[in-house]
Amino acid sequence: MEPLKEARNRVEGSSSSDNSNGRTSDGGRRSPTNCLIKPPVKKNTIPIDLKLRAVERARFAHQVAEKRRLIKQYKMERERQQKLEEEEEIKRLRKELIPKAQLMPYFDRPFVPRRSEKQPTVPREPKFCIPRHKTIKCCRCHAMT
Repeated sequence: MEPLKEARNRVEGSSSSDNSNGRTSDGGRRSPTNCLIKPPVKKNTIPIDLKLRAVERARFAHQVAEKRRLIKQYKMERERQQKLEEEEEIKRLRKELIPKAQLMPYFDRPFVPRRSEKQPTVPREPKFCIPRHKTIKCCRCHAMT
């Protein structure tokens, strides 16, 4: 227990081992116990009023509940507006897309295709041989040639 009291005294600045120039006896170095001990914590002098805190907490809880209710109401209103817009869009599309009958073709003038004015294509022979620059080169191929 004595080393702890000594370390506390060093932290507070009233150590008996201090020299007159402000240095410790070990040449200005702090001992390991001195670094580990923290200064005493200041006591809270403000009294806690539990009734006041309960009232503030209730007010905060009411504000949170009100905010959540407003968010829920806003979501429902937005969904309702979106649903109405979709229904209006469907009604508009149904009016525009009324199926109309196709005109009947004229059978008294039958369709006769005309001959094309372009020249027919000329067929070419396929090339089955592989060009020299695309062949696989190996030692046997060169030895044979």
